[in-house]
Amino acid sequence: MLEVPGVVVHYQLHKYQHPVSSNKCPSRYPHLESIQQKKETSQTIYPPHKMSALIRDAPFGQIVRYLTNNRVFQYPEERADFQLPAAYTSHAHMEAKELDSDTTSSSTNDPEEPAVEENYHPSIVEELEKVDTRSEGEDEELSDLEKLQTVRTNYTARTQISRVGTRTALSKSISRADLEQQFSLAALEPGPSRPIAPETRQDGTILVDWYTTDDPENPQNWLFGKKLLILIQLLLYTMGVYMGSAIYSPSIPGVMEQFGVQIGAASMGLSMYVLAYGVGPLLFSPLSEIPIIGRNPPYIISYAIFVILCIPTALADDFNTLVALRFLQGFFGSPCLATGGATLQDIYSLLQLPYVLSLWALAATCGPAIGPIISGFSVTAMNWRWSLWEMLWLNGPIFLALFFFLPETSSATILLRRAQRLRALTGNDNLKSQSEIDQANLTASAIASEALWRPFQLMLLDPSIAFTAVYTAIIYGIFYSFFEAFPLVYIDVYGFNLGEMGLTFLSVTIGVFLSLAFYWTYIYKLVNPEILKHGMGAPERRLVPALAVTFFVPVGLFVFGWTARSDIHWIVSCIGIVITTIGIFLIIQCIFLYLPLSYPQYAASLFAGNDFTRSALAAGSIHFSYPMFHNLGVDKGVTLLAGLTIGCSAGVYVLYFFGERLRAKSRFAAK
Repeated sequence: MLEVPGVVVHYQLHKYQHPVSSNKCPSRYPHLESIQQKKETSQTIYPPHKMSALIRDAPFGQIVRYLTNNRVFQYPEERADFQLPAAYTSHAHMEAKELDSDTTSSSTNDPEEPAVEENYHPSIVEELEKVDTRSEGEDEELSDLEKLQTVRTNYTARTQISRVGTRTALSKSISRADLEQQFSLAALEPGPSRPIAPETRQDGTILVDWYTTDDPENPQNWLFGKKLLILIQLLLYTMGVYMGSAIYSPSIPGVMEQFGVQIGAASMGLSMYVLAYGVGPLLFSPLSEIPIIGRNPPYIISYAIFVILCIPTALADDFNTLVALRFLQGFFGSPCLATGGATLQDIYSLLQLPYVLSLWALAATCGPAIGPIISGFSVTAMNWRWSLWEMLWLNGPIFLALFFFLPETSSATILLRRAQRLRALTGNDNLKSQSEIDQANLTASAIASEALWRPFQLMLLDPSIAFTAVYTAIIYGIFYSFFEAFPLVYIDVYGFNLGEMGLTFLSVTIGVFLSLAFYWTYIYKLVNPEILKHGMGAPERRLVPALAVTFFVPVGLFVFGWTARSDIHWIVSCIGIVITTIGIFLIIQCIFLYLPLSYPQYAASLFAGNDFTRSALAAGSIHFSYPMFHNLGVDKGVTLLAGLTIGCSAGVYVLYFFGERLRAKSRFAAK
């Protein structure tokens, strides 16, 4: 860990060979100094990962370990043939080293521990020169909760920040310069396996870290196949939960008939589900950041409840019970939204992350679009309850896959458990993980403040953040208004049945896949090379694609609304939906890249506030869109929505050209 005035910078570094320079890293930067070479390697410490290791780290394996008192599915430290790395035995009697620039110069010349020469990237040194010039007043002291979101990562295999993406939580120590360094390092090939020397604090605490630069317990080092398995499970989980919202839509007429309610009341089965998975992340997101808990317990426990609730929901014989159970389903299904991006960041580098996050967003967008396709024909053939039974049939197998094959991915949790095992093995209570130390002072009030107040504080005090929340909420609300508009267009105007009407939602899926192809090309051809060459630049640079596609939303809406007539082929209105979806998907992707760069230290709160606002307006749109379309007509109602997006399109340009000045003048930045 490198401490400089006013900032604490955490890195994960590995040995690499720069194509131009192979100079020795100056001793001024102790976190880049080479570590001692030991006889042990990762292959002698413990054997490579096998399927048993995957199952061991999954919820099923953890339950078996608990029931057998850790005799089954053992970790390396629990096996008789485990060799404790020499660094952990030698550190028991080593004095703690000072990390400031004066003492580091002398400590690196210790004759008893000759350092091995380490190659380094020149840009790292240049950036650290900039960091050294920062004043102490430029950064606040980390809160206990924010400390938990940063794990000590010196000398480890790859650069890593705590969380990035759709659900991000960067510690306050992460600056834009740090992110630029990490993008540069992510593009370099890892060097040979090397031992990692643990840090010893002045109080004698030995910080437990990865054993080697290619430690197979480090999620960033997992094999491609293992990462792919996790990605597929997460995509299925996300799609299954999001599908649960719109899969109910074809059942609305049956619910009206069964319980004698009007369409506004019957639609609550959809709106309450959508509202609930916007509320859930306010609770589940901070829970997953507590190292003693980790990612998997919120996933598995809540998803198990979600699957179980499918049964009483499908059997509900009272309307109020049905609505209440639908709300609970949405709430307990929300951890995929709250923590999915964090799980992907745990295992993928910063250069790979935009691609997998866009796949995750694809699953979240296509889920509601595919739901009516699945239930439309079955509800027509059987009854309205079949859509709810299909939720059980879809999500039950996905839950079993997660239960047996989804490993814990949080580095903070993995290292905390390693520290516990090392203490049991050695009897040395000074062996602790950084997250374990930070967790000691965590209070419930800190969690509540970070989770419940900070998201809304940011929106209230910063106009740029408020605009992004309002804009994404409007286009998300428009997306969910389709579920009320489509029956009026394709059933009433074109005479489709429920199953055929559901097929028109494939327009959304087509739009998402077209957007994904463009987005991946843009990231690969322009964004990553630009960042590696010139740095990340201002956060507003992430909005460039949005400048082009922001007008796709109103144009597509006009095409849909004004061509939905019996004398015009239905495919024309579907083309309008494709155009609108392209705009919606790419705008949300751009905003989700912009938000964590605007206030990196508060990214989790930014996304929590944005998620809640989107879901709340989407839930409301389900109720106001039907009477609006029914009274104004689909053409005029869609025109009204398109007018709102035109105003927001102008706001995107204002944000792009003046966002930095707005952020500098915001009341939150002043605080």
